[in-house]
Amino acid sequence: MTLKVVECEQGEWAIVQVSGEMDLVTSPSVRQHVHDAVAEGRRSLVLDLSGVRFCDSSGVGVLIAARRLMRSCQGRLRLILPARGAEDGSHVNRVLAALGVRRLFEVYPDVASAVDETTSPLSA
Repeated sequence: MTLKVVECEQGEWAIVQVSGEMDLVTSPSVRQHVHDAVAEGRRSLVLDLSGVRFCDSSGVGVLIAARRLMRSCQGRLRLILPARGAEDGSHVNRVLAALGVRRLFEVYPDVASAVDETTSPLSA
């Protein structure tokens, strides 16, 4: 399976929807989309990973690098992972938790809650 990335906007938020597999071959594409959003002046970014079925260490590296980049430009990064994690097929949630980096990210169950300033992120 390959990677599919779709970009859209909702208010001040740039939303990057990722589906498929985030691995050594496909992860650079996600990194490029994040860099492009920042280059375009976007400082509020949502990575919708609810459609990602596989994520290896290179994918996790891209997520950590994206967090670092957004923080360096006083931006915000939010991830969308299904509320029930691996039960919903979110391999990413399980991998982030296993590596002990899940707590580094603000995670939401869907786009609506991620772009709503009054909604709190899911607990790690």
